[in-house]
Amino acid sequence: MTTDRTTSPAAADHGNQRGELRGDCSSCFGLCCVALPFAKSADFAITKAAGAPCPNLEQTFGCGIHAKLRPSGFRGCTVYDCFGAGQHVAQVTYSGVSWREAPATMTEMFEVFPIVRHLHELLWYLDDALTREATAPIHADLHAASARTRDLAGSRPEALLALDVDAYRQEVNVLLLQASDLVRACAPGKPKNRRGADLIGARLAGADLRGANLRGAYLIGAALRGADLRWADLIGADLRDADLRGADLTDALYLTQPQVTAARGDATTRLPRGLELAEHWTANGPR
Repeated sequence: MTTDRTTSPAAADHGNQRGELRGDCSSCFGLCCVALPFAKSADFAITKAAGAPCPNLEQTFGCGIHAKLRPSGFRGCTVYDCFGAGQHVAQVTYSGVSWREAPATMTEMFEVFPIVRHLHELLWYLDDALTREATAPIHADLHAASARTRDLAGSRPEALLALDVDAYRQEVNVLLLQASDLVRACAPGKPKNRRGADLIGARLAGADLRGANLRGAYLIGAALRGADLRWADLIGADLRDADLRGADLTDALYLTQPQVTAARGDATTRLPRGLELAEHWTANGPR
């Protein structure tokens, strides 16, 4: 079965809720700037331990070099997105009281943050699946999983810390795989199965990858210029520095903003609804 669009108007209303699954730094306590570690590399100019505030973090929780992160050597910060976990933990889980105001909550808050991020990432995938007309046969199950995941994300800190996130991700992944099969069946022909494949630097310009299973594939630096990736499952695919200029990802499944931002593209790159061209693509051309 082939179709030009897999998004139904009714399901699109559910997808519109995904705005809450994008990071809002103005409502956060700089959690990603403190809780997470990073090592000096092409993505980060310095090494920072988990729990240590980044030296660029201001007292008001803003970033002192936000406007020049990339030229300052902090490309990794421009790629990262917490899927809205930062503002949720700050304003909901801890009722707007920061770790600076209540130092006793610091360790717990930093442990809760990545757990909520995992749950919010799952919500992104579930909401994506729910926008697809092709997944109508399992919409009830997807809605149930989404509701349960939202409930878990809204739990108290002690409940979140007791949650086996890996086991829960595996549980939800069974449903996400079912949705993937239904969506990828919309592509013509027999879709390619390149799950987990090493495609680093692969020459795939203009390739027909409609409906391909690219879960967890290593596409670092891959030449995908002009490739057709509609209905392809891209969950966990590593798109760092992949050339997406002119590529068509309008119906790509499970694509996230961090994946887009990590790649290279331009104004001719076609993305799914809810995702945006990376700022550095249009500011100074693809790089």
